[in-house]
Amino acid sequence: MALRSLYLPLFGALTTIVLLLLLRAGQRLWTPAHTVRSDLEQGQLAHALVQIGQVLGLFLISGAVVAGSAEGESLAWDALWIAAHGLLAMVLLEVFGNLGVRVLLRSRLHAEVERENVAAGLAAGGHYLATGILLSKSVSGSDLGSLGVSLVFFVLAQLTLHAFVLLFRTLTVYDDAEEILGENLAAAFGYAGVTVALSIIIGHAVEGTFVDWGTSLRGYGLALLFALALYPVRQLFVQTLLLGARFSFRGGRLDQGIAVERNLGMGVMEAVSYLAAAFLVTRLG
Repeated sequence: MALRSLYLPLFGALTTIVLLLLLRAGQRLWTPAHTVRSDLEQGQLAHALVQIGQVLGLFLISGAVVAGSAEGESLAWDALWIAAHGLLAMVLLEVFGNLGVRVLLRSRLHAEVERENVAAGLAAGGHYLATGILLSKSVSGSDLGSLGVSLVFFVLAQLTLHAFVLLFRTLTVYDDAEEILGENLAAAFGYAGVTVALSIIIGHAVEGTFVDWGTSLRGYGLALLFALALYPVRQLFVQTLLLGARFSFRGGRLDQGIAVERNLGMGVMEAVSYLAAAFLVTRLG
């Protein structure tokens, strides 16, 4: 274990650097016009926000993979499993991040990012970050058995995230996807905020030592109850207490401010409130 504490920070740094280099190489191969460097240098904010979500996700994955895969018994064995989990997690980030954006925000979103729709870039970047959070909580281990369990819970977490995001979108009287495709930045902040907040809560539910399927799935289901706290955050805390509007079970003053007025402050406040609530409930739970 003393050996582990010595090389863990080094492995963390090396893993992050390698994954970022692989991301850069992949971008040069598949999307040469849109790498991190080109998007930032050319001020392409929509693309840059997508890149930021991916990079943040990779940093989270790197730390989690190293901490969860290195046992300190053998340097070579730890390096092997860190490399395997790191590469797998990176592929899953790209595949499920892209798939999630297409499922939840429709296939037109990528065309909107190309058109420099900043709201679309923010929503897509938020989803990549949410996927990275889930991966950081689920993909680790030092044998094939633990890897298999990790993959099952990651897929379960992804399905749960999609289901909760779709359910939460029924709280609004406007269509989140249409508003984001229509360059409504306030709606994009609210969407990204709730997506990342839900990933924090779902990721917390995934964490823990695997005992058996029955026990672990029951624990997972109970931990997901914390996601229900985001409903009063929107309808009661933000809309009623902060905006001073009348309480409503669905829609209300907040919807008016975001969909009609496109009030950026309201969108940011909604997003920050979701994140604060997620950090609070996972800390207490």
